[in-house]
Order: sequence, then C-alpha cells, then structure tokens
Amino acid sequence: MITDRLGAWPLTIDMVSEHASPLAAIGGVDAGGQNVHVAALAAGLARRGHAVTVHTRREDPDQPDRVSTADGYDVAHVTAGPARVLPKDDLLRHMPEFASVLRREWAQRPPDLVHAHFWMSGLAAVAAAGDIPVVQTFHALGSVKRRHQGAADTSPPQRVELERSLCRTVGHVVATCSDEVFELRRLGLDSDRVSVVPCGVDTTVFTPRGPVAPRGDRKRLLVLGRLVERKGQEDAVRALAAVPDAELVVVGGPPAAQLDDDAEVRRLRAVAASLGVADRLVLTGAVARADVPAWIRSADVVLAVPWYEPFGITPLEAMACGRPVVATAVGGLQDSVADGVTGDLVPARDPARLGEALAALLADDARRAAYGTAGVRRARNRYRWARVVADTDTVYRQVLAGPVRTDDGDRSPVEAAR
Repeated sequence: MITDRLGAWPLTIDMVSEHASPLAAIGGVDAGGQNVHVAALAAGLARRGHAVTVHTRREDPDQPDRVSTADGYDVAHVTAGPARVLPKDDLLRHMPEFASVLRREWAQRPPDLVHAHFWMSGLAAVAAAGDIPVVQTFHALGSVKRRHQGAADTSPPQRVELERSLCRTVGHVVATCSDEVFELRRLGLDSDRVSVVPCGVDTTVFTPRGPVAPRGDRKRLLVLGRLVERKGQEDAVRALAAVPDAELVVVGGPPAAQLDDDAEVRRLRAVAASLGVADRLVLTGAVARADVPAWIRSADVVLAVPWYEPFGITPLEAMACGRPVVATAVGGLQDSVADGVTGDLVPARDPARLGEALAALLADDARRAAYGTAGVRRARNRYRWARVVADTDTVYRQVLAGPVRTDDGDRSPVEAAR
C-alpha cells in the first residue's frame, strides 16, 4: 500500500502562484484555468489534513496579508512590485523581491514541501527554498507558446532558457498531460523526474442535472473561455456556415456592457457578418463561474478549439455535464477527450473540418447521447478532484521519501505506487 511505504502523516505545503490567485477562482467572473486549479488543489489537500498556504502577488494595497478561506487553506499576499494588477509578462523583474519575502518567511517557518505553479513562481520558489523540496507545475511552456505565436509572443525573451534551468533545479515536475512530458524532455528533464497528474473537474458542481440557461429552437454550439485569438473562436464562427440550423454561443470576455468596445468582439462580429452568419452568433460576455454549468447544459455540443492548449478544463466541464465535445487535437485535449467515445477530435485551425464534424454530430442524436453518457463516466472516473488531489499527494510523498527504485521504466511515481 502507498501509505505503508510513504506514510500518511499531514504535511505543511506552501504553494506559489505569483499571478493567479485562488481567490479569483472563488469570486471572479472570468478566472483562468490556473486560478481554478490552484484553488481546487489547495482545498482538496486541506481536506486531506494538510496545512496549505498559497502565496500570490498583492494586486491591491487593501488586500490583507493573509486570508483564511472557507475551504481550509490560507492565501498570503506577497508585496512584490506595485500593488496593482500588472500583465503577467511584466512580472519577471519583480520575482527577486517575491523570492526575498518567501525566503524570510521560510527561514522562520519552513514547509515540508513547496509546489510552484507557473515558471515565474518556480524561479521565486527555487531562489527562496534552500533545502526545501520544490515541485513544479508549469501550466504552460514558453517553447510551445513561441512555436505557435512567433513574433506575437509577448513572453520575456529568456523564458525558455529559464524554464530549461528549472527542469534542472526543481525536485520534481508535475505535468498535466502526456504531450507536456514530450515537451519537457526536449527541455532536458529526465523522465524519472516527471509525473503526469491532470487537471480536475468538480463533479459535484458540473453535473448533467441542474439549471439550464435559456435557449430557443435552434441547435446550440457553445464555446467557453477567454476571448483571445489562439482560443479559436474565429474558427468556430467560420465553421458555423456549415451548420445552418445552429447558433454559436460564445461565453467569456469582458462584461456584457463592455462587449461593443472590445477589439476581439468586433473582429469576430465582422467575420460573422462577412460569412452571413451574424444572426446566429451570440456573445454573452463574462458570466459568473457559478452560472457556467447552466450554460454548458444548454448546449447540444461544446467546442474547445484552441490552436494549442497546455491542458484545457472546458472539455472536462462539458463531459461532467453530459455534453458531447468537439475539440482540436492539441496538448491536453488529446488526453481528456476520447476520440469517438466522448467527442470528436479535429485538426487545429481548420474551420472546414470543424464544420464537417459539427454537421455530422448535430445530425446524429444517438451519437451525441452516447458521447454524453461516456463523458460523464470518464470525468467522474479519471478527472474528479478527489483523485487528482490524491495523486498529487502521492507525488509529494514520493519526492519527500526520495527516489524509489523500481522496474517500472518511465512510469510516473503515481503509476509506480499503484
């Protein structure tokens, strides 16, 4: 048993999430995947009896130094740079100050283990930790972003080399999908220092039964996420021409009252007008996170069609709600969406193929129902947060126990422990 070899004692775990506060996942209207991931992981670890503190950068001078959440973990606001919201690509220069604060705190109260989320958090954690083990989750890699965005990439130019250095210096890396492991090995990470633990979904919130957002008689396609070009909303709009009996609902972006002033909204509307589908494009703007399940349940098919994606939680949320998914075959979507079982995978940046897949799926009620049933089962079995947290806990204990010699080749510590 895992507990026999690794013990079941409670740990003191400090997380570092420099730009993505877990509090935004609780109260925000359009929080990103990292916010959600850190909040759910911290809450789950606290439920298992661990003492968890998440260190995030102070973005408002009125934020208290420390917040005890209802989920049992603390959030510490670290003063590093001006106490206001800054673009995350501008935060690198403030990481030495962030590390100094952590170093002083950990000298007085060292945790058993540090888990850094995102590459800049890793830099601060490694600089401050000394002999404290550091586990790293990148959430996104600069090498992948640069490959897909080219000159449009706004990351600091040294990001890839700094991520390469983290692969050498952290104790262990938790990757969120198998595609990320391939990228990490290209950066020089040894296969015995990486484990795959996916992101999770709250299967008590994202369920097939529950409130449903209002809808009309048309079939509904739904895209959920931030309005940035790489998320592929334009490809979804272009594919709409192939499904004349459907509407496309785009959930996300600025508040509804500010949609008309948003450059990406104007661009999407112009594309829709040029294709004659403007009357079937609905942009809701940002919605409260508590309302997301109702919007998903209102859809006949949920789309996740980014150009690239480190993991992507939208397919998990859709599957947990019993909705079929059409997704691009990129990054973590290749792991989470079982092609031909819970949804269909299509090439990225190919509106024609996307339109063909959508038309075929919308015309097949039985296949949509089968995908939905299989999706619920897959989400609950593989991606519920209780399992993700337990697997992460196992990785922590493996790191603290030191290397365990096995004959399991490239299997992760989580897999080898089973």
